[in-house]
Amino acid sequence: MNSSSHVIQLFSPLSHARLNEAGEKALHGKGRGTKERGFFGRVRYAPFFRAGWRVNSSRSENYGEAEFISARQIQSKGAPRAACRVGPERVKAMEENTAVAAGTAEVRSSEIEYSVKMTSISKSFEGVHALRDMHLEVRPGEIHALVGENGAGKSTLIRVLSGVYSPDSGEVAINGKPVTLSGPKDGILAGVSVIYQEFALVQHLSVAENILLDDFRNKSFVNWKDMYKLARESLQSLGFTDIDVRTRVRDLSVAYQQVVEICKALIRKASILVLDEPTAVMTTREVEQLFKLIVSLKEKGVSIIYISHRLDEIFQICDRVTVMKDGQYVNTVDTSAIDKHELVSMMIGRDLASYFPPRESDIGDVVLTAEHIRAGRAVKDISFSVREGEILGLAGLVGSGRTECVRAMLGIDRMDSGSVTLRDQRLRLKSTRDAYKHRIGLLPEDRKNQGVLLRLPIYQNITISCQKLIAKFGWIFKKREKAVVEQYIADLAIKTATYMNNVESLSGGNQQKVAIAKILAADSKVLFLDEPTRGVDVGAKIEIFKIINELVARKYAVVMISSEMEEIIGMCDRAVVIREGRSVGELQKAELTEINIIQYSMGVKSNVTENE
Repeated sequence: MNSSSHVIQLFSPLSHARLNEAGEKALHGKGRGTKERGFFGRVRYAPFFRAGWRVNSSRSENYGEAEFISARQIQSKGAPRAACRVGPERVKAMEENTAVAAGTAEVRSSEIEYSVKMTSISKSFEGVHALRDMHLEVRPGEIHALVGENGAGKSTLIRVLSGVYSPDSGEVAINGKPVTLSGPKDGILAGVSVIYQEFALVQHLSVAENILLDDFRNKSFVNWKDMYKLARESLQSLGFTDIDVRTRVRDLSVAYQQVVEICKALIRKASILVLDEPTAVMTTREVEQLFKLIVSLKEKGVSIIYISHRLDEIFQICDRVTVMKDGQYVNTVDTSAIDKHELVSMMIGRDLASYFPPRESDIGDVVLTAEHIRAGRAVKDISFSVREGEILGLAGLVGSGRTECVRAMLGIDRMDSGSVTLRDQRLRLKSTRDAYKHRIGLLPEDRKNQGVLLRLPIYQNITISCQKLIAKFGWIFKKREKAVVEQYIADLAIKTATYMNNVESLSGGNQQKVAIAKILAADSKVLFLDEPTRGVDVGAKIEIFKIINELVARKYAVVMISSEMEEIIGMCDRAVVIREGRSVGELQKAELTEINIIQYSMGVKSNVTENE
């Protein structure tokens, strides 16, 4: 065969050993992928085929370069769902890294003082200082919190640690040895694994393929049965037995996608694990399961850097905490030596009493009413109303049907029955565009995939919802566009060097402000805010709360969905509690307490009948 590439195929009678032998020969130039002990060249289709190597036999100078091809590529004759190019040196390096990560964490715990030591780290972007003389020291087998307000530099510091960014100055030492990380692969090889607050999953692949994506490069064939088993065991180790490993990731809830992210990181057996807002969308039970796992990893000598804006979690599980402010080091203290008030003061320079800004309510007439909304399996019977100048909270556990109800009301998902009335006008919305026409805006819970367009500039994200205001006959008037953008950047205090920057360059809090600016630019007067402070820090939360209060003072009607009970209690004038797809209770401001919300959420109390 003279073809420039071949596929080595495994037939069912052949053993794994024979496949590996032929695969090694192909990789080292001893076989060309033609006919080798029962292995044949280019294959069109075989029902019992699993996977193979496509070897670049035309490159006589380097037979070791090969491309792994999944079974699904061969069978579909299309692009591979999982494939990667590897060579012998790369395979050897990954094998060595796996051995180190898997077997030496406990040994290192007793041999070194710090598993992570970052000294005098500085980093700038286009003249803007993200980090200045920053320090971080994490001990082996320690759960170490990293906190700071919006734009403090936490994400930048972690990207330096993982090799995504190279520092302008300073030194990084991992497990007692100085390292120079030129990319994320170097970070992984050094034993650092990061789970960012925004998911990094391949949405069209299955749960198992996402969890074990790295394993494809280390195997000469794919045993799907074993891979599904390993992925299932990984999920079970976290306590999640109800996730089907064959399900595509895009079909999972946000909470379960977070679980897949954690499994993907843990399967690498990293000695340093960074968790960035891991519990942002988890239920109480799921958080407890995660904490048990984190403690077990700690006992094995794994160092965990825990980034969270939930201060209760930090005091519950973390040993020490490092505080950052404006890209600089503030202090590192034992969590047992301080309280929440002192920690907030270090982070934002003011007391916790200002967490929920005071507001005088001037509530008007009912603006929007939803009655007996039913949609799919998640929404069975939900009713509520919201007034001018009011913040109505939708409280309940994750998965109770709050988000699904709002999506059905606004025409994003199909509404089976029920009615939505806006100022005596009955609506049947078909899309968010239709909702915008009626001056109803939605801030979705999934900021990355639904709230903003990360790779587009800030100005385009803000004005995408108000084209009629800035354009005519397809022509955009730049002066009008600039005026609108600059107004919202100033009003919402969006921190950026220029509105020409892409949204992905902003911190989570500023990205959320851009998403809010987008719905305000559409002149929306009824706002549905779904988890408006998810994944943002304490300082950004306070700024977002102030924005919401200012909108309410201008007679906007706000419906806020939040899994944080303190936000519902601190911000809302009234709340409706949702349980298992039904509205089961309405609480006035004086009745908004944690015990009342919990009792309604758990079914202990109910003041709304099923057929009301």
